[in-house]
Amino acid sequence: MSITAITGEMKNMIDKIWDDMFSYGIANPLVVIEQLTYLFFIRSLDMNEENNERNDELVGTQSERIFPQDEYGQALRWSKFKNLEAGELYDLIKDRVFPFIKGEKKEDKLPDGTKHITPGMKISKKSSYGKYMANANFLLPNPLITQKVVTAITELPLKENDLKGDLYEYMISKLQTAGRIGQFRTPRHIIRMMVRIIDPKITDTIADPACGTGGFLILGGEHVYKNNESATRLNTNKARDHFQKKMFTGYDTDQTMLRITAMNTILHNMDEANIAFNDSLSKDNTDADKYTVVLANPPFKGSLDHEAVAPSLTAITNTKKTELLFLALFLRMLDIGGQCACIVPDGVLFGTSTAHKAIRKELIENNHLRAVISMPSGVFKPYAGVSTAVLIFTKTGKGGTDNVWFYDMKSDGFSLDDKRTDLNTGGDIEDIVTRFHALENEASRERTEQSFIVPKQEIADNDYDLSINKYKKTVTQATVYPPSREIMADIFAIEKRIAANLKELEAILDE
Repeated sequence: MSITAITGEMKNMIDKIWDDMFSYGIANPLVVIEQLTYLFFIRSLDMNEENNERNDELVGTQSERIFPQDEYGQALRWSKFKNLEAGELYDLIKDRVFPFIKGEKKEDKLPDGTKHITPGMKISKKSSYGKYMANANFLLPNPLITQKVVTAITELPLKENDLKGDLYEYMISKLQTAGRIGQFRTPRHIIRMMVRIIDPKITDTIADPACGTGGFLILGGEHVYKNNESATRLNTNKARDHFQKKMFTGYDTDQTMLRITAMNTILHNMDEANIAFNDSLSKDNTDADKYTVVLANPPFKGSLDHEAVAPSLTAITNTKKTELLFLALFLRMLDIGGQCACIVPDGVLFGTSTAHKAIRKELIENNHLRAVISMPSGVFKPYAGVSTAVLIFTKTGKGGTDNVWFYDMKSDGFSLDDKRTDLNTGGDIEDIVTRFHALENEASRERTEQSFIVPKQEIADNDYDLSINKYKKTVTQATVYPPSREIMADIFAIEKRIAANLKELEAILDE
């Protein structure tokens, strides 16, 4: 479900929270979303605890709890403090709840003079969450705005146990500093489509070297968990251990986004996901032949200092353009047999520079390019109107491309204007996933259809051009017009009707 699927009422609720925070002096949208993220996280912890309690009651077990079981620990739960008076609420969140989620212990003096220590939330020493929360600060300025925001968040529908659900995505869409974050935010339904196409398994290792807010990792994890739930729910199971500690890697250069992703991974049982500060295209990133799945929407625009780029990437495509270098990076990061689904701007498909041709040739001749899914330009509105495509390929290191499947997406299920209204049709997404997983049925399709197969040699003969319009055939039908005398007769008849109407009007005015 995409952000545009939420109701106008829910959007108004988020807008009201945003406006309230702005009116109390929190003008930086990054600070707004960071502070709201902390509060969403705190509420989500309580919802997770409620699920633990219900499950324990059903099966008669006692699972490890998030909050200490004494009155001081239970007071830190959202359901316990949400209705407190403003001053008391503010002090509790600032002085006790926020330190708790950072893993800090709190010492209280009891009425009888003795000391009570509330431990911080249990955080794995290997968890990226602890690393990125170490320098986090609670910045709501006073009790009144704190109470307003807590009350508003309490009314939000956050029952799906997904920190970055539709409402969270809507918040991200409001960022005015879109150049670094909003412009490249990938709609959730597009991420889900890509994940379903790749269909990662519990044994995979998934990476996103431009992870932003972590959407690909989280939805990739949801897909795996949904399809392997019985295995991953067992604490002693190797599959669960792999899911929690080894399966997910995300890199970015924005500390705020890394903190958001780290909080999100811990809520999705990906406790020790490797969420790290890393300039993925630089020499500092040495990952090679390591992952079985890469899911990504890397930055489209800009160029880098050639000297800072890893030589292993420029050896494949000698360029400063990030969109080409990231494709070379995906190939380097993947192990043999590893799969990639990534979004690229259309220019990658047909660019005529030596670097453009080199990366396309690398994908086709030395690896297995499986699919090119052309998406309409409105998919990334209102942030950008650029036309994009999804590339699906497998790293082989020795070729394997015999044919390439092309699909011309007409609709993603939402209007292609800035409003991105849900059309309630689902668009072409279900058809894309279904056809991709039955490519044996695609060979008989004509080039005039929405999807079709193109032989590798034909693509090679066209300078490895991957734009769908290069191969798609259009059916033109001659328009048959009536004879000229017939048209003239119609015009005269219209003129007579106009004259008659004018006479009627004139008579009315003379009365």
